Amino acid sequence: MKKQYTKIKKIEASIIELDKVEDIAYNAVVKVNTLGENFIGQVVKIDDDTVTVEVFGNTQDFSLNDIVVEFEEKPLEIPLNESILGRTFNGIARPIDDGGEIYSDKFYSVEGNPLNPVAREYPRNFIQTGISSIDILTTLIRGQKLPIFSGSGMPHNEIAAQIVRQAKLKTEEDFCFVFAAMGIKKDEAMFFEDAFTKAGVKDKVVMYENLADDPIMERLITPKCALTAAEYLAFEKNKHVLVIITDITSYAEALREVSSIRQEVPSRKGYPGYLYSDLASLYERAGMIDGVNGSVTLIPILTMPNDDITHPIPDLTGYITEGQIVIDRSLDQKGIYPPINILPSLSRLMKDGIGEGFTRSDHDDLMNQLYESYSKVQEIRNISQIVGEDDLSELDKKYLDFGKNFENRFLSQDSYENRSLEDSLDLGWNILKILPIEEIHRVSKENKEKYLGAKYD
Repeated sequence: MKKQYTKIKKIEASIIELDKVEDIAYNAVVKVNTLGENFIGQVVKIDDDTVTVEVFGNTQDFSLNDIVVEFEEKPLEIPLNESILGRTFNGIARPIDDGGEIYSDKFYSVEGNPLNPVAREYPRNFIQTGISSIDILTTLIRGQKLPIFSGSGMPHNEIAAQIVRQAKLKTEEDFCFVFAAMGIKKDEAMFFEDAFTKAGVKDKVVMYENLADDPIMERLITPKCALTAAEYLAFEKNKHVLVIITDITSYAEALREVSSIRQEVPSRKGYPGYLYSDLASLYERAGMIDGVNGSVTLIPILTMPNDDITHPIPDLTGYITEGQIVIDRSLDQKGIYPPINILPSLSRLMKDGIGEGFTRSDHDDLMNQLYESYSKVQEIRNISQIVGEDDLSELDKKYLDFGKNFENRFLSQDSYENRSLEDSLDLGWNILKILPIEEIHRVSKENKEKYLGAKYD
């Protein structure tokens, strides 16, 4: 029989402190019984015989005199089998739909199993999202971790739902999806459920939801449960899994709250000094293993406080991940959807996943030229604000025309418009024809002749 503890030293918010505890492991599961209810917790600190437990639940009614604590000899584990597809769970992987419990002979630690770096396979295969600005300019590669940097009130949820509806591999292999929500409102959760159902992919989606009125501490476990399910589907069932996690900012805020309760020394803007390593422990679970057909591709969504890309959360996320897709408020205000600003956006792995054998041989040339030309558009727009558009040269006016067409025709598309790779590439070349051929510096002679109608003797 496991030893039970009833003498509690301190309760503060979601933290319980006990002393005179022996033979306890860090991260071990804790069962807390009080007022006839059972809660799950986790050991987060051990100091000699004093143990600090983080409870995943609302502890405001807890009393020092009415608690029974029991320690397990293992970390938090969840049962998994293929029946999780199409199901909805709360933040600690308990079913909240009407599908009943998940029964499995195997339980999996939410902390995951570290991947041997030597066993990792380098990501190369292109994922078509049907969104031109992503497919052509910030290409998503299977096994990549590519975050969406957004802001409050912008359509990041719509973009994520569109990616889930439309994502496919060139090999026509099917995706399954894992969706994790932390601190979102009920109407946002319903939006995703409705979007997946209407798209006919609900039976391919596993959902883990921690809503805004759910216990904050659950948010620290939610993404771990989701990624554990993704690893199971990818590396044991050989499926290609696309993981959407929203909102990483809510996760980091919960981490900061726990750090404050534990009286840890704060770092930038009050976040704990281990924010980088904690985020990395999530992001690095994406990838592929050599010899295993499955893969985990990760798209974390974070809302930048005050649209500040230098804030610690987007700043550290950018260091860990392989690029970012940046949602721009000024484009959103122009009515452009998706309002993706391509200039600060990038995909560090796209160079090895585009071109002949992956997308199309002209992809690299088109991408480079669109970046260069649109960058010059921004410079000319800044000048026109000073001197006025009427005083610009004819060439500058051509660039402004190009910029308008690029935003309204290439970047902008309907949320249910699924553009093929070929359509997106051809559209990019057609818009480049607005510029004089002398301004096309990043395109080979062959591609100028083929796609821009240039004539050479």
